[in-house]
Formats: sequence, structure tokens, C-alpha cells
Amino acid sequence: MPTPKNSAPAVAKAKPKKPAAPAAKPFLRFYHSAPLRAKTLQVLDAVESADKPTEHSGRLSDLILELTDAGMDRFFLQSLKATKANFVVQQSASLGLAGVQKVMGTVIRNIVGRMDDKQLLSVCGSIRQFMV
Repeated sequence: MPTPKNSAPAVAKAKPKKPAAPAAKPFLRFYHSAPLRAKTLQVLDAVESADKPTEHSGRLSDLILELTDAGMDRFFLQSLKATKANFVVQQSASLGLAGVQKVMGTVIRNIVGRMDDKQLLSVCGSIRQFMV
């Protein structure tokens, strides 16, 4: 039986994928750059292997801020760009986050700077759990 010239060929519909099995607890994860991962592992190793982890509190604070910056970029700024928001909106969001990060930086440095060895090691353990 002849087919009309302008009819599209039949295309099999793809089966919808099953959603992943839910984790024991809900979580969000973002992918960060390979250099940031290498830096993260280097700082964690330095803190965890130090006789006095408090000597590395500044490096750990900087790492926490860099990871926070990467997370905010991934979860907010890249999502905003995906909406194709106009340039002014994107710049406003970027400037607003820069201000937030400046304030957070001061607070995080003060908090981490006052932690003892055991607390710093606990923070390192938490970061490692996020990386799994």
C-alpha cells in the first residue's frame, strides 16, 4: 500500500527511564573541577596528617570558601544562565552573590580559625563524606 509523501516515518518512542532508587537521605551534589578536587584532597590530607591541624585552619577556611563559591555558581548562577535571563539580571545576581561571599568569608574564617584540632578533623571528615 503506498504511503503519502508528506507523512513522517513511524518512530519508536523511547521508554521512560526509571528514576534512581531513593537514597537513605535526600541530598544534592554538584560536580566541581578536577583542579579543585585535587586541591581539596591536598588540603584535607595536610590537615588530617598534621601534628597540629590548627596550623592549617587558614588553608581549610580558603578551601571551604572556594567549595562554597563553586556550589553557588553551579546551583544558582549556571541555573540562572540556563534560563537565558538577560545580562543585567545575571550581573545583578553575580554581584549579589559576591557580596554574600565576602560576608560569609569573614564569618567562616572566624569560626574555622577558632576551632580546635578535633573540630577541624571533624570538618575534614564532613567534606570527605560530601565527596563520596
